[in-house]
Amino acid sequence: MKTLVIIGAGKGLGLSLAKRFGKAGFQIALVSRNAIKLQEMIKVLKENHIEASYFIADVYQADQMTEALANIKNKYGSIDVLEFSPTAGKYPPTSVLELTAENIKDLYEGYIFSAIHVVNTVVQDMLARKEGALLFTTGLSALYPVPMMGNVGIIMAGLRNYITNLHTELSPKGIFVGHRSLGLFIKESGNGTVNDPDVIADMWYKAYTDQAVWEEEYPKGVTPATIQY
Repeated sequence: MKTLVIIGAGKGLGLSLAKRFGKAGFQIALVSRNAIKLQEMIKVLKENHIEASYFIADVYQADQMTEALANIKNKYGSIDVLEFSPTAGKYPPTSVLELTAENIKDLYEGYIFSAIHVVNTVVQDMLARKEGALLFTTGLSALYPVPMMGNVGIIMAGLRNYITNLHTELSPKGIFVGHRSLGLFIKESGNGTVNDPDVIADMWYKAYTDQAVWEEEYPKGVTPATIQY
C-alpha cells in the first residue's frame, strides 16, 4: 500500500486530497501543527474506511518536520507521494510598496526553507527506489506578478523556481514533480465547481496518475484578471 503525506493538511484541500488518494488505496499521513483539526480530519477519513494517521509539526521548526517524517516512515514504510501546501506566515499579503525585510523573511522560512528541508528529507529514498512524487500547490502569484501580493508573490515565484529545478533534475530519475497554481478561492466541498476542493483533489489525482503535465495553472487558462471568487 502506498503512502501519501500532506504537509500543511487542512479541512479544505488537504482533507479532499486525503479522501481522493485514500479512495484509491493510499494510506494517509497528515502533518500540521493543529492537533484538534488533525483529529477531526482523521475521524472523517476513518468513517470513509481510509487508513490515516496524523503527525504534529510546524513548518517553521525543521526538527519537528524531521521527526514527523521519520515517524511516518517508521509507521508506514516508504513515503510514495508528498504534497506540500502549508498556510504559513505571520503577515497578510502586502503591497509591493509596503514590503519589509521582516514580512519577506517570515514567508521565506515558512515556504522555501521548509520546502527544501522536507524535500531533502524524503527525496533520497525516492531516488533509491527510482519512483515517487512531489506535489506542490501554490497560488497564481507563483506565475504572475500581482502588486498587491508583493510579499507572497516573491516567495511563490522563488518556490516555483525551486520546483522547476526539481522537475528538471528528478524527472529523468523516475520521480514526478508536479506544480499547480490555483487561481481561485476554495469554497465548501460538494458544490461541484472548480472551487470545490473535491474537484481540485480529483485534478491532482489525475495529474499524479497521468504524469503528463508537470506544471499548470488551475483552472486552465486563468489569469489574475479572471480569478473566480
